[in-house]
Amino acid sequence: MTKHQQLVTALEQQIRDGSLVAGQKLPSIRKMSAAYGCSPATVIRAYEQLARDQWVYVMNRSGYYVARQQLDRQHEHAIQRIDLASAAPAAEIFPFEDFQSCLQGAMHIYRDQLFTYGMPQGLPPLLEEIRQQLEEVQVFARLSQLHITSGVHRALSILTMMPFPSGRETVLIEQPGYHLLIEMLETLKVPVKEIQRTSAGIDLQQLEQLFREGSIKFFYVMPRFHNPLGTSLTVREKKKIVALAHKYDVYLVEDDYLADLEQQPSNDPLYAYDTSDHVIYLKSYSKILFPGLRIGAAVLPDALIDTFARYKSMLDVDSSVLSQAALHVYIRNGMFTRYRSRVLDAYCERIVELQRIIRELTADYPFFAEAYLTDTIHTTLSLPANFPTGILIRRLAEQQITADSTDRYFLSHSRYYSNQLRINVSNVPAEQIGPALRTVAHQISRLLISPAKQPMISSHQAKEQKD
Repeated sequence: MTKHQQLVTALEQQIRDGSLVAGQKLPSIRKMSAAYGCSPATVIRAYEQLARDQWVYVMNRSGYYVARQQLDRQHEHAIQRIDLASAAPAAEIFPFEDFQSCLQGAMHIYRDQLFTYGMPQGLPPLLEEIRQQLEEVQVFARLSQLHITSGVHRALSILTMMPFPSGRETVLIEQPGYHLLIEMLETLKVPVKEIQRTSAGIDLQQLEQLFREGSIKFFYVMPRFHNPLGTSLTVREKKKIVALAHKYDVYLVEDDYLADLEQQPSNDPLYAYDTSDHVIYLKSYSKILFPGLRIGAAVLPDALIDTFARYKSMLDVDSSVLSQAALHVYIRNGMFTRYRSRVLDAYCERIVELQRIIRELTADYPFFAEAYLTDTIHTTLSLPANFPTGILIRRLAEQQITADSTDRYFLSHSRYYSNQLRINVSNVPAEQIGPALRTVAHQISRLLISPAKQPMISSHQAKEQKD
């Protein structure tokens, strides 16, 4: 171990055991150099590494101080909170050092572009990498059809605000559906119609009726690994939806946000069946890498390209060049492919365990039969209409389990609202899934058999009380 590494290790240990407390100033570089018998440059290098790792922070003209944030994270880890609510990728799987090297490489390779505008469509090398990736999931597009956006949500905001050739204004969404899109539509007072999505899919006759009315601008749909349900549409359903879009000249906005987690090569997106240029395909990198990257891709029909580009330039100017450049380096170097394989292995283990535990719990807790057995990392558990979901969530929080309902995945006055608990295990190690869901089952059972001890309120009411 080098002198610099010895110094870093020693200081980390002193912070861990409390010898150095939050806010305490570290010894001066000169004193530390004398105490450890090393050069000032070695001490500076050690302090800088501690700062990068967030053990310490720097105050200009003052020195280095122990950071409180790191100690707080250790405390949170010590209490082992289990998060069944978050849909973010598992942080412990992500190779931070690999991506950090890609960031550094990107800053060197694309340093001139970092100080200029002028790539409204996206970084050309990244566009080409994404085009090739999309071909693997049967999305064959020209480069001119591709646009990089600051996440899929930005693409949705552009599509919502921009005019379409038909002149229509009403957006059709699934219920439940993507909560941020629902919030945007309601905030902007966009005309909205809804169609129910269940484990059985979509009522295609009702869908045709809605399309036939002639007012639908686009239908936003998640064919693969629906959020929050976790279910996927069948091939027959996908083909029928595309055929209806062609027949009634309705655009489909296909949010394929978990495409990278698909393990069945034959499970194609809607786009693969589109022969009339009616599908807008959206891909996200937030759910496979990390939300802070803010990179999404949109594949647009020719009729929408110019309008989309104009509205994007008003709302976005350019998506982060640094994020795009780092992602390009990450994909080009083969790191993305290796990382995706690691994620699939880890998630596959969690999916199998989630399915096993649901089956096991159903024997003792029959209400767990209302949890969908999905092929992805999340599902929902349907609860009685008058079940106090808000109280359940608070009780689980007391047991160090973070949980959430599906309330925000419905329009404010949706006719299809149902009381459901959302279960996501992307951030839960496989060995913790069983204990967490058994606690959930126990708390639900207690509330079901002793409703008189608690006021029976809906999760909508619980949310209002909380707000």
